[in-house]
Amino acid sequence: MIPFFELFPMPLIHLHKTHSTNTWLRELCQRQNVEAWTTVLADFQTSGRGQRGNSWESADSKNLLFSFVIFPDFLEASRQFLISQIISLGIKEELDTYTENISIKWPNDIYWKNKKIAGILIEHDLMGEKLCRSIAGIGININQEIFYSSAPNPVSLFQITGKQYETVGILKNILLRIQSYYNDLCMNSTDSIEACYKESLFRKEGLHPYKDVNGEFFARIVNVEPQGKLILEDENLKMREYMFKEVEYLSI
Repeated sequence: MIPFFELFPMPLIHLHKTHSTNTWLRELCQRQNVEAWTTVLADFQTSGRGQRGNSWESADSKNLLFSFVIFPDFLEASRQFLISQIISLGIKEELDTYTENISIKWPNDIYWKNKKIAGILIEHDLMGEKLCRSIAGIGININQEIFYSSAPNPVSLFQITGKQYETVGILKNILLRIQSYYNDLCMNSTDSIEACYKESLFRKEGLHPYKDVNGEFFARIVNVEPQGKLILEDENLKMREYMFKEVEYLSI
């Protein structure tokens, strides 16, 4: 029987332990030519990174911790949010096959109900006004039974369904889904990507609590612009616009 890893549809590097799959893959790209979709999968990370400098808790060999590289040199830097959208959609749609109530919390956290099941960190390199390389690091809670960190709302697929899963098969399916969206992106077929993303948003309907530099307020999501700007309408019908890290979702 051929080992599963040898049948993997993308170049796959499996590490038992590393500081960060993003850092490991970036260093590899700096040393040598690396094929697009090369994926680094780790059983354990000692310094896994998330958005806003947060760390990512993951028990050894329980979850999916991986990074992959693409070279979207056809895409203007101003449109880089499309990369975030297709990765979010690929993960969300794969998790949809195992459970309900999966959504994308703007800009790219993956939620089950009000709990976080996956996080994404994307690092872009530019050449002039276009992207030349994008490395996406992803952590997905799959088989972890208990979380010990101070993170407020983690959840795993095991906690949702009570079942254990074969993680590499889920990884393969996610990458194939992202690759399919990426092919659409290469053909400049972005309308369906943006529509699917908006339809998948966490708290996409109704008024919900938020917080910005001026304090707390209730608002509904009106739109997410192509550059990634979130458009909210508050309870006084005032439009509010936010880029990343400028607004915070509050618990109900």
